[in-house]
Amino acid sequence: MQAIAAELGVGRSTIYRWFGSRDGLIGEAIVAATQPVFAEVCAEAHGVGAAALLDIFDRFNRRLADAPALRQFLEQERDAALRIITSSGGTVQPRIVEMICRVIEQEIEAGRYDPPVEPADLAYAIVRLAEAYLFNDAIAGMRGDVDRLRDVEAALLGIPQRRTGADSPL
Repeated sequence: MQAIAAELGVGRSTIYRWFGSRDGLIGEAIVAATQPVFAEVCAEAHGVGAAALLDIFDRFNRRLADAPALRQFLEQERDAALRIITSSGGTVQPRIVEMICRVIEQEIEAGRYDPPVEPADLAYAIVRLAEAYLFNDAIAGMRGDVDRLRDVEAALLGIPQRRTGADSPL
């Protein structure tokens, strides 16, 4: 915090006033880095309705899973990283939920998607599911398994998935 304050030419107390804490500053930095990535994947998405949403979520998850800085942060400061990224009382999770909810609502407003639940609830479930598969559940062998994550997100969006026996995650 002191180095950042010095680089900006402000006092450390100003940084704390702006961001509240080190976690707040890191959370804002993660959100700032995530927003353009999300905009890119939205622009690259294929399909309409649920298919477009699944494509957006899948592309976004894969970009997060492949982000070296995020991986390094999780490896070096696991507890703090999980707290900052996954806390509903923090900066990151609520903003990601808002971004996801916004694209769901856009598909609804365009008449291309009829969600099985309220958009805000669906967005929250999508984000929490991604957190589990991308960050939390290494013990269950799920961390980083974006293919399985895509299958479960498809189910939440109402897209039927083919089960292929031994290849099925369930």
